[in-house]
Amino acid sequence: MEEWILLAMAPVFLGFIVWEAWYWKGRRDVYSLKDSLSNAALALMHQGADALAWLLTIGLYVWLYQHRLFDLPVSIWTIVALFVAQDFFYYWFHRAHHRIRWMWASHVTHHSSERLNFSTAFRQSLTYPISGMWLFWLPLAWLGFEPKNIIAVVAINLGFQFFVHTETVGKLGWLEKIFNTPSHHRVHHARNPKYIDRNYAGVLIIWDKLFGTFVEEDAEVPCEYGIVVPIHSHNPITLTFHEWLAMFRDAAKPQGFLSRLKQLFGPPERAHSGKT
Repeated sequence: MEEWILLAMAPVFLGFIVWEAWYWKGRRDVYSLKDSLSNAALALMHQGADALAWLLTIGLYVWLYQHRLFDLPVSIWTIVALFVAQDFFYYWFHRAHHRIRWMWASHVTHHSSERLNFSTAFRQSLTYPISGMWLFWLPLAWLGFEPKNIIAVVAINLGFQFFVHTETVGKLGWLEKIFNTPSHHRVHHARNPKYIDRNYAGVLIIWDKLFGTFVEEDAEVPCEYGIVVPIHSHNPITLTFHEWLAMFRDAAKPQGFLSRLKQLFGPPERAHSGKT
């Protein structure tokens, strides 16, 4: 269902990309054909892997739903509750994928572009099922939300996030206090020391403010996009697997068992600290 919802929204997404590329015409630092084509290829690869992951894991969601804590009838209020609960778990999914190297190996693909535009939202990894993205929505089924509704809300959340990947929109007044906005998400994609690993929000920015990971965009500190150690490639295979290969190489170096585990499951910056 997630794929069908996102596919239905695809004409809207493509329309916004075409408009934004026209708006920034002549600005190669915002759009480039190679970057946009690699984003599109990564999106197609991700959608295929995501569809397979749902087929393989939906049985677990159904099993948990059969052992649910609460019987939650479908109503406007339970859908709103599901939307908020899913967004809460998305925050922790996103934060974990920045702070645990095994998960960062998937998420780094999304951050590897040195541009930020609507097409960057398509820049996803097919390895999310391996890093464990599907694990974060399991509590929703156990609480009593129907699996088909969980999948739909995940898709809507991801669809919303397409629109925060842009430099075209400035700050949005009072909306900045509640929602994830382009300004907040520009901070998230920046590699400046002030901004790195901040603003994990999906739809609601309140989680970042509640858990101490919020930073406001500062006009005096322009966002520098990309990852700390840039990968200068547009090859979708390289972009997908480069951090997995680096992680396993680091874990294979002569060192104790605990150090190997830290290379796999410690924070990503450990790889650049010289620690073993």
